[in-house]
Amino acid sequence: MSSCDKDFAVVNTNPYALTNVNAGLLFSNAQRLTHAGSWEGEQTIVQQFVNAYNTGATAGFNFNEDNNNFNVPRWNDSYNGPVKLLEQIIQLTKADPTKANLYNQARIWKSFIFMTLVDTYGDVPYSQAGKAYLEAIFYPKYDKDEVIYESLYNEIKAATAALDASKDFVKEDMFFGKAANTTEQVAKWKKLGYSLMLRLGMRYSKIDETKAKNIVQEAYNGGLIQTNADNVYLVYNSIYNNPLNNGPRATNPYFYYLAEPFVNQLKTTADPRMKYVCGKYADPNQVLALTPDTTAAIQFGFPVGYDQTSVLKYPDYKGTKGTGQNYSQLNYTVFGSAVAPIFYITNAQTKLLLAEAAFRGWLSGVSGALTPKEYYEAGIKASFDEYALYPTNPVISATLQNSYISRTNVAYNAAKALELINTQYWIASLGNGAESFANFRRSGFPTLNPNKYNNNLQNGFTRRMAYPNEESARNNANYQEAVTSLGGADNLSTRIFWDK
Repeated sequence: MSSCDKDFAVVNTNPYALTNVNAGLLFSNAQRLTHAGSWEGEQTIVQQFVNAYNTGATAGFNFNEDNNNFNVPRWNDSYNGPVKLLEQIIQLTKADPTKANLYNQARIWKSFIFMTLVDTYGDVPYSQAGKAYLEAIFYPKYDKDEVIYESLYNEIKAATAALDASKDFVKEDMFFGKAANTTEQVAKWKKLGYSLMLRLGMRYSKIDETKAKNIVQEAYNGGLIQTNADNVYLVYNSIYNNPLNNGPRATNPYFYYLAEPFVNQLKTTADPRMKYVCGKYADPNQVLALTPDTTAAIQFGFPVGYDQTSVLKYPDYKGTKGTGQNYSQLNYTVFGSAVAPIFYITNAQTKLLLAEAAFRGWLSGVSGALTPKEYYEAGIKASFDEYALYPTNPVISATLQNSYISRTNVAYNAAKALELINTQYWIASLGNGAESFANFRRSGFPTLNPNKYNNNLQNGFTRRMAYPNEESARNNANYQEAVTSLGGADNLSTRIFWDK
């Protein structure tokens, strides 16, 4: 019944346990784990890409099906990855003046993650998200989508303004950690923050033009991304592969093709980016072992609304090839490479949003603002120049760039400005499906015909992804409240607040 407690604490302390956490390394991981999307997700909805085969499990947005396999990745990868990490970083650094810039960078990137989640699903867990460890909140409530957006605006505004060149340099930052000094890193992050604010402001264009204009002007005056050196992107290598491209590279490559509307857009405009994106292979299931034929004349996208069986009746069916279909796939040596970069916020996207803002008159009288035509052409050229960062380092010459923007079906035309600008945004955002999807819903461009594989969407388009099935099973009370808030239907046709 008796015992002693000599050295009790020492004996019962694990000498190998972590006693503190490097918040900077958590930040690196949060950036690295930011969900890159899925070719069978948003890019399929906006008809850039398609899985042509209906095997049951593969039926998703390609066939207007609500398939949990394709709804769940962005949710799980965001909440189980960067959301949890960023919330922890914020808690570790908010009271530490020596980590002020890391704290505000984490706030800005958290806003990016949640903006994408809202754009994808609508109402989502926000105020209570990522707090299972910190506050034992295992079943977070869902916040209203428009309320989250208001909070994101305030967070981006405050965090970006608070970045301070006299404070800490964040060497672990995977975007700008190689900056020469803190002044340069802070300047880059301020441009990132205000460019994200510009994107957020433009989301209001369908529902509140005055609000959109005010936020756009505020972002512009704060200072936006100016050159491709300011682009926000991640690079990959043979150990850490591009996660977007892993899907079609790893399993049954012959299932995957570029979609007809996207290939037609590139082909009919003689787009110099085409050969770095598209390729034909002697055997569509051996894409990693073969060299793609990038000859423009033989590139054809797989028709939207067809599968491997129904396509046999397509009026212009191109037939089979090898073990797959005789249609264009990704160029797996360049855009589809395992070491291709992933871009999140770019100079090209920023310039094209400014082109639309200028066209709408929202930059009228603003000091230094360019014309819609100047922003439009600068955005296209910035997209071309991004390709120098891809494998094989392709360079699109100034001659080709100028020839392209002078073509009749590309040249700026005020009568078709919104269509031209947003079609280019669609192309420039090819590797960022979430942004392609969001901007398509916001702008209505490019002009696409609905997928008519069936009538599941009543001859319309997918407007959001449905919540993961696990939410209705494990977080049912909060899930049901969110579905009611959305209008009573957790389906692909329900619109989020800015898509009215």
